[in-house]
Amino acid sequence: MQNSEKTAVFIDGANLYATTKGLGFDIDYKKLLKEFQSRGNLLRAFYYTALIEDQEYSSIRPLLDWLDYNGYTVITKPAKEFTDSTGRRKVKGNMDIELAVDAMELAAHVDHIVLFSGDGDFRPLVESIQRRGVRVTVVSTIVTQPPMVADELRRQADIFLDLAELIPKIGRDPAERAARMQNAPSFLQRQTPAPATIGAGAADEDEDDLADR
Repeated sequence: MQNSEKTAVFIDGANLYATTKGLGFDIDYKKLLKEFQSRGNLLRAFYYTALIEDQEYSSIRPLLDWLDYNGYTVITKPAKEFTDSTGRRKVKGNMDIELAVDAMELAAHVDHIVLFSGDGDFRPLVESIQRRGVRVTVVSTIVTQPPMVADELRRQADIFLDLAELIPKIGRDPAERAARMQNAPSFLQRQTPAPATIGAGAADEDEDDLADR
């Protein structure tokens, strides 16, 4: 990317969480923002996720609050809970439409869109944005088995950036969390990490169930 290139980042939260879990690392979202600010003129960074309705506390809420106060635009909507045919509780929360609408609206104002998702449903969106003269980078991974990115999405992108290659730049040091938890009082040791250093690992099965792979 050239430094003058106007860029926007779109993060499919549930899909990215599933990808980082597959790669075995946590994202430091402050580092992620700085990384893409250094690559171009970053106009916006959006983070999309669904939240379970009527749940007083979700472990992803501290992450969302931190993102909201630290340079990200957070887009949420209520997720729907249901029980599948085997009796297992499932959560359905797809943010594809919200992300697609925002990306199409912003396409007229940017040169480059960076999409953090491997969801093949985004292929038509990427193609449409490209027809408007905007370059699209897709960030996901082919390192996991199976790969987290749909082949049709990877092929459609102008640039495919494997998330594994970004770990040294945007990954949170595992020792940082271990040291923090070791020094915490015993009654706090199962609590959510401090918002200032919170990453993808703060999300629990709520975000995992929402992943649309």
